[in-house]
Amino acid sequence: MDVRVLAAALLDLVLPGDCAACGAPEPPWCARCRTELGPPVRPYLPGGPAVFAAGRYTGPLRSALLRYKERGRRDLAGPLGALLTALVDDVAGPAPLWLVPAPSRPAAARVRGGDHVARLCREVVASRPGTRLARPLRLSRGVRDSVGLDPEQRAANLAGRVRVGPGALPGDGAVLLVDDVVTTGATLRACRDALVAAGKQVVGAVVLCDASVPMIKTKA
Repeated sequence: MDVRVLAAALLDLVLPGDCAACGAPEPPWCARCRTELGPPVRPYLPGGPAVFAAGRYTGPLRSALLRYKERGRRDLAGPLGALLTALVDDVAGPAPLWLVPAPSRPAAARVRGGDHVARLCREVVASRPGTRLARPLRLSRGVRDSVGLDPEQRAANLAGRVRVGPGALPGDGAVLLVDDVVTTGATLRACRDALVAAGKQVVGAVVLCDASVPMIKTKA
């Protein structure tokens, strides 16, 4: 077992239940952080799928995601998955529904002890009859870490590099993409395009955090 995976597992065992955001002894959210989680938002991404986010990438929601994603707190998949479940309940149509996580770079997934977005999807699937998980999407070699890239660079980084694995497509039913954060929408667009090209119906995407820059509408 990878030493990082082992360390994360041990951390899950020794740390008591606490607030997912601030660490106060009030799981899964303390009273203060619970009031600062939302509200849900719907970022506008030109040319992208309809996106629904549990909240903005700030405050307790951002803190909780970073503890889960970057600091090995896999036990936080439960409370974060519950936020996604509520979002899916609000936006999803009738079953059957397939959740498809946005793919991670293999190196990044190894550092984090596995695919953190797929883990969140499993939390949703466990509480929603008729909802299933499929993981058909893969990243080709050459995809860089998107941190520090502008919107054009992010799009170029993923162009033609999100592929559908053979025999891994979801079955009948609508597809809902899932990711942790949306910034420019390049990842969700590339994922949507790959699935549509493979003949799948993508009805939208749900994410935990919206880090996009709100568009300012000007008068004509």
